[in-house]
Amino acid sequence: MRFDEAYSGNVFIRSHANYEESQAVIYGMPMDWTVSFRPGSRFGPARIREVSIGLEEYSPYLDRLLEDVKYFDAGDIPLPFGNVEGSLDAIREFVGKVLADGKMPIGLGGEHLVSWPVFQAVYEKYKSDLVIFHFDAHTDLRDHYEGYPYSHSTPIKKACDLMGGKNVYSFGIRSGMKEEFEWAKENMHLYKYDVLEPVKQVLPTLGNRPIYLTIDIDVLDPAHAPGTGTTEAGGITSRELLDTIHYMAKNGANVIGCDLVEVAPVYDHSEMTQIVASKILRELILGFVK
Repeated sequence: MRFDEAYSGNVFIRSHANYEESQAVIYGMPMDWTVSFRPGSRFGPARIREVSIGLEEYSPYLDRLLEDVKYFDAGDIPLPFGNVEGSLDAIREFVGKVLADGKMPIGLGGEHLVSWPVFQAVYEKYKSDLVIFHFDAHTDLRDHYEGYPYSHSTPIKKACDLMGGKNVYSFGIRSGMKEEFEWAKENMHLYKYDVLEPVKQVLPTLGNRPIYLTIDIDVLDPAHAPGTGTTEAGGITSRELLDTIHYMAKNGANVIGCDLVEVAPVYDHSEMTQIVASKILRELILGFVK
């Protein structure tokens, strides 16, 4: 006898048991090998799953039930501890398979560097049509950190180099080096402090282009999400982030994949961060998995 795993806390609530029948795949990327301040985000995916048992299955915002969507929770990718390049290769290979199988990838981090191999895999499929929406407190536009090219402060610069900065949109940014902000003015689309209003400006200009959405939990003010490695005062509320997801979902955003990163449970004994991350994940599923 085995109890229903979808209500065990070992997988995200209401996860479908069959990979082949699922429209989307949740997967964890438990890596924090390059963080510049406080480690611990490798424990984020597991705890987001565990607290999901406290969610309602119905979204009053989107008028949808989790049972209306088939999504499979694959668990965490077994990343080689401390091996940055080996971990990135494993993520890229897994996401490439998910895309090849015609399923939407939904990733849980882990530090933000884990998004870089996902960008590569998604770009391989969608090429020049692809757009990245990046919600974050930080620019993440460094070429290297202390001389090393792999860091959680580098993934958006790598994305710009890969697919052209004019296809990358950053929202909610309130921290970074002066040089990063100056580079962004000339080479990409960067919107400081706010998320919802600039998204409302940008989305209608994109038509039906495929959008990959990457959300660093520290886009939220620490009052809403203290459980992250590099908190930054002055962020948006959880309400604004949810409103943005709902605006995109209700206005035809062609989101073909997403990730939610940098949840570090050890710094939030109230569980507030994990709980808000879990709710965001529910809304991403119900908003974008068709």
